Amino acid sequence: MVKGAVGFVRTIALTKPHTSKFALSDLRFKVRIVGMQRMTVQALLTEYQNGRRDFREVDLSQVDLFECNLQDIDLRGSDLSKAYLPYANLSRANLQNAQLQDAELSHARLQMTNFVNAKLQRTRLLRADLAYAQLEEADLSTANLRSANLRSASLKRSNLVGADLSNTNLAEAQFDGADLGQCNLFRAQSANLDRALVDESTIYPDGHRER
Repeated sequence: MVKGAVGFVRTIALTKPHTSKFALSDLRFKVRIVGMQRMTVQALLTEYQNGRRDFREVDLSQVDLFECNLQDIDLRGSDLSKAYLPYANLSRANLQNAQLQDAELSHARLQMTNFVNAKLQRTRLLRADLAYAQLEEADLSTANLRSANLRSASLKRSNLVGADLSNTNLAEAQFDGADLGQCNLFRAQSANLDRALVDESTIYPDGHRER
């Protein structure tokens, strides 16, 4: 498993050197997941109802948590890849270093949630409320954030290559050092991209591309 991860890192480094830091952190995640404890939805919800909030480094991949209320939960380093979480309430949750690739989080409540260095490639976040969320150095490449609320969210140094940010609310959102190559920002509101990294394929809020 580690051997495969190393091969993946080499491919990324050759094709897009400036995103190699994300590939290297992917390797660390793949090594760590080997000893991760699998937890059922029933066990998670029961223990949460009983007052437990610390669920660090558990395997919740592909679970169905539709409309679940998990405010303030600590899922640092956990695997939620391909998890089904539409309309879930994860406000103020800690998902730092978590894996959320291909997860469904459309319409989820994610206000003030910590996604620092989280893996959100191809994640669906349509109409999700991410106001004041921390997304520093998160990998959101090819994620779908259409019509999401990112008001006052911090996306510093995040990877948004190929992401869909059309019709989003970006008022006071911070994009310092964020990679917006191939990103679609059509009709995004109040976007300040002065400190973001853009290229000729980035679609600006007015529909134009950089010339």
